[in-house]
Amino acid sequence: MGRLRAKGKAGAAKAYVTRTSAIKKLQCSLADFRRLCILKGIFPREPRSRKRANKGSSAPTSFYYAKDIAYLAHEPVLKKLREHKAFAKKLSRALGRGEWSDAKSLEDNKPVYRLDHIIKERYPTFIDAVRDIDDALCMVFLFASLPSNARLPPSLIENCSRLAAEWQLYVMHTRALRKTFLSIKGIYYQAEVMDQTVTWLVPYQFTQSIPADVDVRVMLTFLELYQTLLGFVYFKLYTDSGLVYPPPLDVKKDEGGAGVGAFSLQSTSQSAPSAPPKVRAVQIEGRTISGKDVRQAIKSMAGVDSEVDGDVDMQNPDSNPMEVDEEFVPQPSTSDPHSAASLTTLKALAALPQSLTTSLFSPYSFYLSRETPRPIFEFIVRSFGGRIGWPASSGSGSPFEESDESITHVIIDRPVVERADESSEERERRLRRKYVQPQWVVDCINAGKILLEEPYTQGKTLPPHLSPFGEYEGAYDPALGLTGQTAQESESEDEDVVIPEADEEEGEGQLAEKTALRAAADANDAASLRAAELAAEVAGVDYGTFEKEVRKSRKKSKAAPEDGAEEGEQDMNKMMMSNKQKKLYEKMKYSQKKKASERETLEEKKQLLQKQKRREAKAG
Repeated sequence: MGRLRAKGKAGAAKAYVTRTSAIKKLQCSLADFRRLCILKGIFPREPRSRKRANKGSSAPTSFYYAKDIAYLAHEPVLKKLREHKAFAKKLSRALGRGEWSDAKSLEDNKPVYRLDHIIKERYPTFIDAVRDIDDALCMVFLFASLPSNARLPPSLIENCSRLAAEWQLYVMHTRALRKTFLSIKGIYYQAEVMDQTVTWLVPYQFTQSIPADVDVRVMLTFLELYQTLLGFVYFKLYTDSGLVYPPPLDVKKDEGGAGVGAFSLQSTSQSAPSAPPKVRAVQIEGRTISGKDVRQAIKSMAGVDSEVDGDVDMQNPDSNPMEVDEEFVPQPSTSDPHSAASLTTLKALAALPQSLTTSLFSPYSFYLSRETPRPIFEFIVRSFGGRIGWPASSGSGSPFEESDESITHVIIDRPVVERADESSEERERRLRRKYVQPQWVVDCINAGKILLEEPYTQGKTLPPHLSPFGEYEGAYDPALGLTGQTAQESESEDEDVVIPEADEEEGEGQLAEKTALRAAADANDAASLRAAELAAEVAGVDYGTFEKEVRKSRKKSKAAPEDGAEEGEQDMNKMMMSNKQKKLYEKMKYSQKKKASERETLEEKKQLLQKQKRREAKAG
C-alpha cells in the first residue's frame, strides 16, 4: 500500500503560493512586495489547475512559485525595507514630540539599500546586460522628457537626462548608430554595441502630461533598477573605449541649452597624472636592489633572447613581448595533407577596412534651420561623421555660424518664401548650398548611401518614409513597386493595352473576343485547343494574348492537384498531433492566412493606384 498524502501538502498546492500568503510569509506590505518582485524579476505564474493550487478553492487570485517566495525571504533589500519602516515610525514619533535633535540624527542615519548585487545576479555577463538595455533606454528617455511635479522630483529628471546624454555621447563617439525611423510615437533608433542590436524609442519634444490613472510608483521602481543597470553598462563601455566616466559637464554650456554638447569626452591618458609609484628597495647580500633594477635585468634578458630568435624588437621601450599577436601557422591535416586550416587572427580582423556607412556624412557640413529639432539631427549627423551647426535660438555651442563657407546642406522644414531684400551674396550662398527636408537625412542612413536631394528639396511632396526594421518573411514591400513590378502586374498591363475598354459600337466584337479567350482557358485537349484558336482568329484576338491565356489555364490545372495533395498530407499530419499541438497549429495557420490576405489587399490597392496614374497620364 502506498504512502498516503495529506490534502494540500503536495503537488500543485505545495508548488504554488497565493499573493496573500506570500505577503504574510515575508511580513511586508503590498507595495514593498511589488517592489521586490520587480527588482528580482519575479512574476505571477499560471498553474495548470487553479483549483488544486488553491487547495480546492476556485476564488480568483494570483499565484507565485513557492521557491521564488523562499528566494525573496533572504533578500537584503527586504531587510532594508523593514528597517526603513521602523525608521519612519521613529521619525514620526520624534517629530510629534518635538525632539528635533533626535529627528535630525535619525534622518542622517536613514537606511538606504543598494541594487548592485541584484544587477550582478540578473546579468551574470556583460553581454547579457547590453542585450537587455532596450527597455532601460526607453524608460530613461521617456522620463527625461517629462516635467517635474510632486511625484517626479527635479533630481530624478536631471539624472535621466544625464544618462540619456551619456548614451548618445557613446553612440556618437563609436559611430554605432545603424537605423532610424520617424514614427508617430517617436523616433526609433537602432545601434550595434558589442555585436548586440540595441533598439530604443525617443519621444518627440512636446509638453508631456502624466495621466492620473498611471501608477507612477511601479514605473519608478523599474526606473530605479534601470538607472543602476545603465550605470554599470556605461562605466564598462566608456572604460573599454579608453574614456573617462562620467564625462565632465560644462555648467555654463548646460545652462545655455547646449544639450549633449555640454559634455566633453576625455580619454584616460588625458586625465590628471597620478603620483609616481614609490620605488621599493630590497637588501640582498649587502646590496640595495630596487624594482627598476629588476625590470632592467628582465629587459636585458629579453633583449638577448630577441637577438637569438629575431621575433621581438626590444629597441622600442613601449613594446611588450607578452602582448605580441602571434600569427597562426596553418598545419596540414593528417587525414588530408593537401588541405590547411585557415583561421582568422585578431591582427587580420583589425586590418579589415571599416564600413563606409559609419562615415556617411563625413564630407558634408549641415546647418539646421530654427524650426528643425536640434537634438535629433545633431545626434544623427554626428553619429555618421558629419559636422552640424545651428542658430543661437536653438541653444549655445554651435561649432560654426550660418555664414560659414563650408556648409553644404541646410536642413529646413518650412515652405519656400521668396525674399525681396535678398542680397547678391546671400543669393550666391543659397545657390551653392542644398536645401533639403529632414527626411532626407534619415532616408540616407537607412539606405546606406547618399540619396538624390531633388525629391527632398524644400517645399516638395516627400516620398513615403518606410520602416527600415525587418518584417516577417514574405511581407508586403511597398518599395518593390518603385524599382520593379511582378509578373502578374506586367501581364495585367499587357491585357490593358491589348484589350481596350468596351464601346457601344464595338460591343459585339468584344463579346466574341471574350468568348474565344474563355474557350481557350477551358480547352483540355489538342482538338478543343485548335478549335479555340480558330475562334480567336475569327474574333480578331492577337496570338500573343491567346498564348498567355493558355499558359494561365495550364498553370491553374497543375496547381490544383498539388494543392489537393498538400491538403491531404496536412490532414494526415494533424491526425497525429495532440490537442495542444492542433490548437497551436490552427493559430499559426490563421495568422498566416491573415497576413496573406493583408498583403493581397495592399497589392490590389497598389495596382489600382498605378492604373489610375497611367490613365491620368494618358488623359493629360
